[in-house]
Amino acid sequence: MDKLIVSPSPHIRATAATSKIMGNVLIALLPAVIAATLIFGGRALILVGVCTGTAIIWERLCNIVMKRPDTTGDLSAAVTGMILALNLPRSLPYWMAVLGTFVAIVIVKQLFGGLGNNFANPAIVGRIVLFLSFPSAMTAWTDPMIQPEVYDAATTATPLVSKAASYSDLFLGTVRGCLGETCAFALLLGGMYLIAMKIISPATPIAFIGTVAAFSWLAGEDPLYQVLSGGLMLGALFMATDYVTTPVTTLGKIIFGLGCGIITCVIRFYGSYPEGVSFSILLMNIVTPYIDMLTGARPVGAKKKEKKAAKEAAA
Repeated sequence: MDKLIVSPSPHIRATAATSKIMGNVLIALLPAVIAATLIFGGRALILVGVCTGTAIIWERLCNIVMKRPDTTGDLSAAVTGMILALNLPRSLPYWMAVLGTFVAIVIVKQLFGGLGNNFANPAIVGRIVLFLSFPSAMTAWTDPMIQPEVYDAATTATPLVSKAASYSDLFLGTVRGCLGETCAFALLLGGMYLIAMKIISPATPIAFIGTVAAFSWLAGEDPLYQVLSGGLMLGALFMATDYVTTPVTTLGKIIFGLGCGIITCVIRFYGSYPEGVSFSILLMNIVTPYIDMLTGARPVGAKKKEKKAAKEAAA
């Protein structure tokens, strides 16, 4: 008789279920894409298209070269490309965006075995590689097409650096920044949709955003300003909730969010970079397996066996 092998979930990988989940994520990202197009113009939409399209192409090419089944239908590559695009400035050259999708799909995802085997969120790694490789291009912020009356067109810094934007500008996105991080309203719409459809748990976003707000208050910063500016909303709702690279249990998700929030604030307030969302999620992705080990449910009787083994060892 064959042995029964018990392993952590998921036990069955279904393409249909994955495509449905990823399809809902794409729908949730649409408000941010629409807002980016209205705020930054048609080039923003083209950049989203370039990233999404090339991510799918890289995925298919890897399937062919590695002789694997076609996985473009699960829509995970499209989600990665769209999220990466929303983490880029409007003026980024298209070839750099293509390089970013190559890193995300080929190096981070496919070389590690495809969806479910990657150690970190592919879009985050793609963004960080681009940021470290082309810092000038990745921080070349452009003015929004929709100019608020109080907006200072002469400033070259994002609101997170200049701290000159109003709450309403940050909420509606009429400020400088990456395509998808400026409009908190659009991101909240998408996040609420994912929570309502039970695609994501609110545990990580609440822990992440709440930690940033609390840390900011303790550090003498404006909590609401810190929450609305930078890439916090985009990261907390769409990248820190990734199924593959974040903890499985609710307690684990809370710990993950707390860690992301603390690291983000440490980088923002005491580091050399103005923003730390991507770096914080990447670092917490690395420790996710250990969080799962600490917070995962133990089989019935496991504690008794451990105590018995400890007594026998001591004797």
